Amino acid sequence: TNAGKSTLLNSLTNSEVIQENRLFATLDPTTRRLRFPEEKEIILTDTVGFIHDLPPELKRAFEATLEELSDSDLLLHCIDVGDPAREDKIRDVEEILSDLGLSEIPVLKVFNKVDRLPLSRRLEFQRDETEDRVYISARDKWNLEPLLLRMEAMLFKVWTGSTS
Repeated sequence: TNAGKSTLLNSLTNSEVIQENRLFATLDPTTRRLRFPEEKEIILTDTVGFIHDLPPELKRAFEATLEELSDSDLLLHCIDVGDPAREDKIRDVEEILSDLGLSEIPVLKVFNKVDRLPLSRRLEFQRDETEDRVYISARDKWNLEPLLLRMEAMLFKVWTGSTS
């Protein structure tokens, strides 16, 4: 939660989804169209953020909002790079995806808010990028092109059944 998912959706699709620095600013999934440079179009959905240790009755309601993810070809996991609890939150998300039977869907970890880091740290993170991890600033639109290329490559693998 509050990792910049709505800001990322806005930056990628040139839309104006509400973005606020507060818990549960996004309560309903919001969907927008994204066109890749090769004229391929995809649908992006901004979901409610994940919360650790939800009470059982809230957890069921939360999971119900994520049911439409089962039709996804790729999940973007937006993570606040400066959050000291980010590794715990990553594990929480992976556990919830597994509980929902979504662990077979490819996940691209999008570490956001690098604009809040010193340049040297930002470049250090950028060198740490892998096939399933990219570092960006959705607010400043920094490093979005590599994100789009990574998304396109991962989707191509899904659509063609390629394993390489």
